Amino acid sequence: MAGLDQDTPLPTEITLHRKSRVLEIAFDDGTRFQLPFEFLRVYSPSAEVRGHGPGQETLQQGKRDVDVLSLEPVGNYAVKPGFSDGHDSGLYSWDYLYMLGREQERLWSEYLARLEREGGTRDPAKVPPPAPKGGCGHHH
Repeated sequence: MAGLDQDTPLPTEITLHRKSRVLEIAFDDGTRFQLPFEFLRVYSPSAEVRGHGPGQETLQQGKRDVDVLSLEPVGNYAVKPGFSDGHDSGLYSWDYLYMLGREQERLWSEYLARLEREGGTRDPAKVPPPAPKGGCGHHH
């Protein structure tokens, strides 16, 4: 199959836990990962998030409450989640999901470190709105 490592385990079970906002995925090698929707969203493989080269990644902010509204199978090698913030261009292949599961702690701490470094936030309410054009409009 295209784009898949022969050695990548295949998922035997994929469950969306909406209340806890976790995607649970079990692989045929016996591993089982719980990937929070926020983590999946922040590490979306889409070009919009990844950029088109190292260092071009767009920092994703305010995704703490993001939901997965749909999960569409793509061929036999990937799923495409539809997120509540409208993002649906990420194709999560089995090997990508497996990598996310294995590297979850490292990736998550990198994300938190980057948020801190760039003054970002996980809370949707605190993400600064884009600055209005031309002055601030507060004349007293």
